[in-house]
Formats: sequence, C-alpha cells, structure tokens
Amino acid sequence: MNRPAHIVRQAEDDDDPIGAEPNDRFFNRELSWLAFNRRVLEEACNPAHPLLERLRFLSISGSNLDEFFMVRVAGLKGQQTQDVDRRSADGLTAGQQLTAIVREADALMASQQAVWGDLRVLLDEAGLFVLRREAIEGEADEWLETHFRDQIFPILTPQALDPAHPFPFIPNRGLSVIFDLVRISDNEPVRELVMLPHTMTRFVRLPGEPARYIAIETLLKRFAPVLFPGYDVLAAASFRVLRDSDMEIEEEAEDLVRYFANAIKRRRRGRVIRLELETGIPDVLAAVLKDELGGADAIITESGNLLGIVDLDGLVDEDRPDLKFPPFTPRFPERIREFGGDCFAAIKAKDIVVHHPYETFEVVLAFLKQAANDPDVVAIKQTLYRAHHRRRGGQVGDRGRRAEGAL
Repeated sequence: MNRPAHIVRQAEDDDDPIGAEPNDRFFNRELSWLAFNRRVLEEACNPAHPLLERLRFLSISGSNLDEFFMVRVAGLKGQQTQDVDRRSADGLTAGQQLTAIVREADALMASQQAVWGDLRVLLDEAGLFVLRREAIEGEADEWLETHFRDQIFPILTPQALDPAHPFPFIPNRGLSVIFDLVRISDNEPVRELVMLPHTMTRFVRLPGEPARYIAIETLLKRFAPVLFPGYDVLAAASFRVLRDSDMEIEEEAEDLVRYFANAIKRRRRGRVIRLELETGIPDVLAAVLKDELGGADAIITESGNLLGIVDLDGLVDEDRPDLKFPPFTPRFPERIREFGGDCFAAIKAKDIVVHHPYETFEVVLAFLKQAANDPDVVAIKQTLYRAHHRRRGGQVGDRGRRAEGAL
C-alpha cells in the first residue's frame, strides 16, 4: 500500500518521532474530506463512464459539499463563535481550519463549474440540451411563456424589499432571484425578491425531441415582464443559502422522538453558513444580500452561473439508456429459494448474510412480512444505523424462535 511521503518519513525517523509537530503526523479531517470529494468529482471527468453517469457524479459532489458546509463547517463556525480554543489533531485552530477550508472549497466549486461546462458541451453533442436564455426563441419561447403563465406564475410570490418590508426568511438550500426594477410610469426604483419553492422542479423540459431543458431561474429572468408588468428590469441575479444543520444529540433526553422533531425544526432556521452568489452579480445587489444574509459568520462566494450543482440529478432522469450504466438486477438469495421462500427455515439451517446491492433488499421485506404474519411472533425489533444511508442490524423474536438478519 502506498503511504503519503510524510507518513513514511515519520515511520523511518528513529530520532524523535514522538516529538514531531502534530501537523507532520496527521491529516486535517476537514481538508481530507474535501480531498475525498474531489475524487468524487474526478469520476465526473472519467470518459470511460457514460455521459449521464458522469453528470450524476457531478451532482453527488455538489450534494456532498452542501452537507459538508451545513454540518462540518457549521460545527467549526460554532467553535469559532464561542471562542473554543481546542485545536484539531494536526494543530490548527477552528479559524485556521476555516481559512484553509474556504480556499479549498472555492477551488473545488470552480472545478465543479468547469466540469459542468465540459459536460454541457458533450450533452449538446449527444442531443440533450440545457438552453441558455438567449437560445429561447420561436415555438420554444411561445411554449415556455404559456407554461410559465399556467404552471409557474401562480405559485410564485414576489416580495418587495424596502424599509416597509423586512427582508424575508430564506430557507436552507433556498434558491432565489433578486430583481432591480424601475416603474415605467414614474421611473420609481423597486427591488423585488422571488423565492423558488422547494417543490418546484429545477429544470423544465420542453415537449418533443431532442430533449431540451431550461433552468427555472433562467425562465424566471426571461419572463420577468410577465411577473412584473409595467416595470423594466435593470438587473437580476440568483443566490442560494446554506444554513447550519448540525444537531447535537442529548442522550439523556426524556423523549428522543420529540427532541429530534424539535431539532429538525430548528435546523430549518439555522444561521447562514454559506451565501452563494451568481457570478457577475451587480455590486449593488451583492451588497444588499451580503448585508441581509451575510452577517459576520457567513462564508460568501460567487459560485458560477449554475448555483446548486446538486440539482443536476434531475437531468439524469432523462430516458437515455445509451448514456447510462447498463441496469443491474440484484439476485434473491438462492438458499431461501431452496427452502421455498421460508426465511426462518433457511436461517435455521445456517446463518445468512445478505450483501447489498448485489442481493435484493426484497429479501429483507420478505423476512419482515413472514414474521408479521407468523402467529407465534410477539415482537419485531430493528436497529437502525445511519438510517439516511442504509439500515443494518435487525431481529425478529417469538416464543420459541429467534432470527437475526442484516438490514
């Protein structure tokens, strides 16, 4: 196994290895994680992968980075705010780590935008287009305007930004567009904010072939005159907010269900950790957003022309099997088939390890259904481990029968 050079050097140094500086002996946990996510992004650059699978890897790298800021960077921000002087294993304070994280994360986001630019060209060549604003014309323009009026306009709520209207709350991962307008009748300047609902699809697909998509924020800017009749648009820019979503677990809480329900509600209103601005945003709009959302703690960056890289997974759903990995069908454990589908009988003969994803999760459901229908079973208990990723460890107990299986 190849080890990093400084670790090899440490192992070969017989003089005083214990006395070495901490940063010579340890990787920083957060910077190491960013290096891992860069390797995820590198999969999006692998020409051996089908095109939409490369797009999926790009989306995953965006999702990972969002989670990183909402949890791990939020934790460091909390330490910095509370003047916690604890150092990391490699000897860095919270402030020093945050400085290094911002530098590396900005470089990673720049790489994501560059990869998106490369993939966009390849998608065009494959007949799957993500339209820019200037490319909307003719029949496409007519269809999109009708779609905007009928399906999008009714669920949008523009909000004025002035001394009489305080800046609204922007939810976590919220994508919004801010407009500088001028009223045609009297040249009165007006500033408006439009938050895009989480339930709204990020990319709208035009009917027919070839596949043509347009980002919802691009559509909003294109049809701003429909949204703001009687006004001229002076400037418009997208921005996105990531909030503190870290949760501290109180193991002594009397009611864990209620505790987590309240904690999840608090997460939605956590302090702003990262404010992402569209590249090229006018200075006057950037100043407003920094003043209202930035605060002293937020990390502010111009993140390219496509905010929320994670949302590109919506394009992966396009029905183009030629641009995806061949589908894989997991198998049902053969030994349970040998016992006619009787999970208990198969387990009684010999323990079974179910290996996902190569073996189907349906066997777990069959196991639970059989237990639920067995009159001798008095309880079904499961242990959930990292439930947002996978389930593991469960048991079914009865008066005379106990079976355990990996979930």
